[in-house]
Amino acid sequence: MNTIPNDSLSQKWFSKFKSICVPLLEKSQLSAGIVATVLPLLSSLESTLIDAGETGFTLSQSLVSYIFFPLSTILRRNESSAIPDQVLEKIFGVLAILCETWWWTCDIQIWDQIFKLCSSIVGGVEGKGKGKVRDDETKEAAARCLWAILRQRRVEEAPQDSPGGLLCGRVSQLRAHSQSQQFIPVLGQTINTLLLTANSPHLPLQRISLKILRTLISVYASEQFVPSILPGVVSSMTRIALGMSSKKGWVNGDIVALSLETLEPVIVKSLGDDVCIREGVVRSVVDLEDFINLADAPAVDPKPPELPPYLTPRTSSWLRASASQLHIALNSLTFLVNHPTPLALVALSSFSRAILASTHLTLPQSRPLLLSWLLSLSSSSFPEVSQAAYHALSELLATTSNARLSLLQALLEISKENLSSLPRSIVSQDDTKVEHIAGQIEAICLLAASSSMSSTTLGLTSISLGIDTLLGPSGGIEKWGFTLLSVLEFTSPQVTVSQGSVAQLLLEDNADNPDTVNFPEAMLKNVLARSTRDALARMLRALGRTSGENCIYAVEWFVSIGRYSRTNNAVAALWCAARLLEGISGFSLDEGGMAISSGPRSRKLERFARGLAHDLAEIWDEEPNFNSQSDTPHTDRHTDDSLLNTKFTKGFKTIRATLQVAEPRVTVPALSDDQPILHKIFCLQLLSISAGILQARYASVLIQVLYPVLHSIVSPTPHLSLTGLAALHFISAVMSYASPANLLLSNFDYALDSVSRRLSRRWLDVDATKVMAVLVRLVGADVVQKAGDVVEECFDRLDEYHGYEVIVQGLVGVLGEVIKVIEVEEPPTRKEGQDDMQSSMITRSLEPLLDWLTHRNDLPPQEDTTDYGPAPRRAWGTAEAEEKFDKKQSDGSTSQPKVAEDAEPVPTPGQALTKQMVSRSIYFLTHASPVIRARILNLLSSATPVLPESALLPSIHQAWPFILNRLNDAEPFVVSAAAGLLESLVTHVGSFMGRRVWDDVWPRFDIILKKLDSSEHQNALTRRGYGAVGTESAYTHSHRLYRSILRTMTAAAAGVHMQDTSGWQVILAFRRFLHKQAHEELQTCARDLYATLSKGNEDAVWLALMATCGRLTGEVAFLREYKWDIQENVSLILNQ
Repeated sequence: MNTIPNDSLSQKWFSKFKSICVPLLEKSQLSAGIVATVLPLLSSLESTLIDAGETGFTLSQSLVSYIFFPLSTILRRNESSAIPDQVLEKIFGVLAILCETWWWTCDIQIWDQIFKLCSSIVGGVEGKGKGKVRDDETKEAAARCLWAILRQRRVEEAPQDSPGGLLCGRVSQLRAHSQSQQFIPVLGQTINTLLLTANSPHLPLQRISLKILRTLISVYASEQFVPSILPGVVSSMTRIALGMSSKKGWVNGDIVALSLETLEPVIVKSLGDDVCIREGVVRSVVDLEDFINLADAPAVDPKPPELPPYLTPRTSSWLRASASQLHIALNSLTFLVNHPTPLALVALSSFSRAILASTHLTLPQSRPLLLSWLLSLSSSSFPEVSQAAYHALSELLATTSNARLSLLQALLEISKENLSSLPRSIVSQDDTKVEHIAGQIEAICLLAASSSMSSTTLGLTSISLGIDTLLGPSGGIEKWGFTLLSVLEFTSPQVTVSQGSVAQLLLEDNADNPDTVNFPEAMLKNVLARSTRDALARMLRALGRTSGENCIYAVEWFVSIGRYSRTNNAVAALWCAARLLEGISGFSLDEGGMAISSGPRSRKLERFARGLAHDLAEIWDEEPNFNSQSDTPHTDRHTDDSLLNTKFTKGFKTIRATLQVAEPRVTVPALSDDQPILHKIFCLQLLSISAGILQARYASVLIQVLYPVLHSIVSPTPHLSLTGLAALHFISAVMSYASPANLLLSNFDYALDSVSRRLSRRWLDVDATKVMAVLVRLVGADVVQKAGDVVEECFDRLDEYHGYEVIVQGLVGVLGEVIKVIEVEEPPTRKEGQDDMQSSMITRSLEPLLDWLTHRNDLPPQEDTTDYGPAPRRAWGTAEAEEKFDKKQSDGSTSQPKVAEDAEPVPTPGQALTKQMVSRSIYFLTHASPVIRARILNLLSSATPVLPESALLPSIHQAWPFILNRLNDAEPFVVSAAAGLLESLVTHVGSFMGRRVWDDVWPRFDIILKKLDSSEHQNALTRRGYGAVGTESAYTHSHRLYRSILRTMTAAAAGVHMQDTSGWQVILAFRRFLHKQAHEELQTCARDLYATLSKGNEDAVWLALMATCGRLTGEVAFLREYKWDIQENVSLILNQ
């Protein structure tokens, strides 16, 4: 376009255009047959113009006129209604290309005619009367031609060798013509036409119409004319942006952006401060002279000047009416704040900024609305939207902005109004409104905080001071604080879990897992959406972050309400205090302890955090008294007339048909069951936040905090248990420990001391034993070195509280945890004499017996009694070697003490600890509680593999009568635990058990088997079926007892010589467990038993099993059992 055409190039393109324009001129009179010829010519002309533009060829004025002539001839020689849509569309396409170059030099009349032609086609007003209805594609082509003569050009697009002021002069010339009195009706009609096509469902036509409207209003319409079209444009653009003409949901983002870009100039040019000040509608006050002039202003509006038609004078009454109607229209656009596309949101931000900057005097009632849009957009999830809104607010609040003071006042009013309306919105369960209010307050706080921390010149100290006053001693927190707390009621999430501590299970399985455990959420009764709860939390954090240390007073007030009150307000107060303290500290519990920076904290904040930790930890030492509904400060709220009692009801209010005038007295609602749990949950969060503030300096208060955290972990409530686990992980992370186990090991004395103090007569906590158990389990193998103190503590308390079942059971559980840790750490001791005794007694050959029978009557050999004199007592040649060996032995004995051959090795610390526990726990085998008796038996079973025989057997020998008596216990689980102990003893110390199994144990086992056989018919868990044995589940006490008896007898048969009588009884007693209807585990144990028995007496096992299957007859036929199908198991046993 900027290249200089030479004659040859011009001649070349002229020849091409001539070959098209001449035939087109010949066919200018259109008919049905000629249209088919004209259309290809127009298409060829359009494509040739496009090719010329791509090559950089610039059309001269004469060449443009030459090309335009056949087009104008077609339009003149044919009625407009007779021109087909396709032909007209092609003509406008060619004209649009020509006007891109022709706009700079064409005559005003030609520009005027093209404008009117395009406007008439778009509006359907061709010729006289009602014009022909054109299709959307034709209207789009006419609109694009109109856009070609209206769009704003850049200086770079000007033709070469043109004067520098050509662009400004040309625009001024066209603007003067469009603002002339003769052209204003055409302009008004065109705008009206474009307002109609802007609602078209054809998106290309809608887009180009909105672009033309924006240009016409901002460039070509005069300031006196714009007020006339203000109502129509505002109404149409509002409907288009909201999509009222269609029911397809949200409008496309680009359409919304174009609508707002069209709405912006019409508002600014009609209601802008500058134009209204020039016409005397409003007055600007900048200095003292302006104040004097403001006092001298007339009270009555002067008579408006006479204006030409189509123009509207600006007066004060017109401004008030227009501003009121415009505010209603702007208020309807509030829904666009939630538009899903960033393009629309950025356009809304730009629109709000422009209106606020240009109309801060004329539209004071719309100022809070537009500011609220910018505040909401500044917290948008789209980065480009939030940045655009923040920059807009920064520009508006800059010291150079004329609207700064009024906008600052509006921000303070918005903050005050939002804080006052927040409780009403919460209690009415309007989540959208609550989230909107919280987002606005957060945006104001972030704006004030960023301006104070950055180098910007916003200087929003008034907002910061206002927030400091609100949260400080003089902010009236006693008034608005109780109003907020009265509507915040928390509940635990409705989850279904198994009994026991969920966090304790996680702690056991992932003791070395460094992953952070997140704090569980609490639910708000009046807030349903999670995003709304998060918005409220972010709002309080932003308030704390903006106010800084000045907010400590508010935190102290909320903590005092939560600490010394036992109402529903106490839980909400602790939650509010936690969120404010997070904002002051600059971190959130959701981020995890590893994300907290180790920057310096102020001494005032650290001192407050240390005192807070001490104060809240004492709650676990107090007696729970949540039944008390007294709240002294809460009663003052009802006497304050300035606070409205907000009530949200559903349904109809019943009319009392009595003469009683007074309202019935409302009873105080009972405290829900989960409020004490939530109270401790938020206390744990505050303890974690205080740890995040103090970090490594938190060690001084750890002795008070450890017990509350561990006590919460062992809680049966899942919500509290998970919170305790999350607090432990968080504290470990902020104190720079690799895991909670390392934290507890380093502070093990603190933890043990806190538990010991709660097991005294002055101070007794039944859950302290659970805390000690989880402490031992978490620390793991490293606790062995310090477990001596734990064991001593347990037995001291057992001696003191042996009559209290709950405490004894918990202490025995702690001892069991210690045994488990030692069992994992200590390798099983090797027991001597545990070789297979049965295998050594099996007769492999009869040759020794036959040799003895042959020579049993032979005389003994005669001894030689002849005295041969001195003779050597050993072979020759070995004397010297033996003398040297004896000398070495004598020398070695002098240098190294002789160690006895039968000396026992020194026990390890774990074995010594286990021996102490075994020796002191056997006295509880006769405890009145069956649970404790079973726990002690399990404890002895776990200790058997750890201890050597010399340490274990004396205690077992001493407790043997009590162990046997437990086989006759009335509780099945105690009998099962006793059988488990016998199984462990026979397995690990079989030589000691020896005759005890066959003389003492087996007769009792036989009685137990017979009792179980008779009682299974009355058990609902028994397997159904012919000859069924045992129960369906492997977790019943009877199944466990069967399994222990089978394993005990298997170990006894392998390690102890079996008498024939007892062996035959065992073979017959356990045949039923080979039945295929028995449990798989019991079948496996029974096969192992018979395989072991067959090693000692294979014939007896074969005889009994074959007779039971029915394969033998005669004297053993009575052993046949038809109800047991043992064929498969017998085959497996005999084939081994």
